[in-house]
Amino acid sequence: MTISHEVTGPVQKAGTRGAAAGGDALPLVLLHAGVGDSRMWDPQWAALVRTGRRVVRCDFRGFGTTPPADGPYREADDVLALMDGLGIERAVLVGSSNGGRVAQDVALDRPDRVGGLALFCAPVPGQQWQPELLAFGEREDALLDAGDLDAATELNVVTWLGPEADDAAKASLRTMQRRAFEVQSGLTEDFAAAPVERDLSKIEVPTLVVSGAHDFQDFRDSAARLAAELPDPRRVGLPWAGHLPTMERPDQTTRLLLDFLDAKFGAAA
Repeated sequence: MTISHEVTGPVQKAGTRGAAAGGDALPLVLLHAGVGDSRMWDPQWAALVRTGRRVVRCDFRGFGTTPPADGPYREADDVLALMDGLGIERAVLVGSSNGGRVAQDVALDRPDRVGGLALFCAPVPGQQWQPELLAFGEREDALLDAGDLDAATELNVVTWLGPEADDAAKASLRTMQRRAFEVQSGLTEDFAAAPVERDLSKIEVPTLVVSGAHDFQDFRDSAARLAAELPDPRRVGLPWAGHLPTMERPDQTTRLLLDFLDAKFGAAA
């Protein structure tokens, strides 16, 4: 199964949703959070394409335009298969939340395919959740079990976006999350492989590690662990941010990402 993606230029595939931009620098693969879908990168897309880099974004299974899985799978394998299909030998992976966890798995599975990582509020593989976040999951499950997709959607909007999010960001997340609930409605089994703890010190590529002061403690702890265990991290704490800083202050986080890319990999042609 090929996950839906966005790609521009000569590598565009029939039947895909999407766009990648061409250039000689390492391509960027944007991996969305477990809330929302690939449209969360809309605020960054044009700016990243203008750098001359090739840029790809995708929808994980059960999100956006990718249907749910009907058998066991690993999201990291899906990302590698997508890169294979697009002829991308090596890329910088940019992941938000669960997308950042997937990016770490890809880097650990196939270090030869990953040149760098940018992780926004990402858990580490095998993260053990604390009571506050588990309580959110229980509230969400209760609303979904009751068939109240609107209330479950709104719970996600108010939970995951920080205080700097404007009405446009809230509307965007509301649209994406409602779509995910609709796509996943009626599923009785989660076929995704359970994340397992990994040796983070084996991720040797330059890594941007971003956390938000208004995020759950789980993700702030993960950022601290990544900064402590990765060989080449750049740690940035955002005092204004919740869990989705790329949507909350898109211009500032886009600049942060571009500065990291330019410093570690050089400006694209």
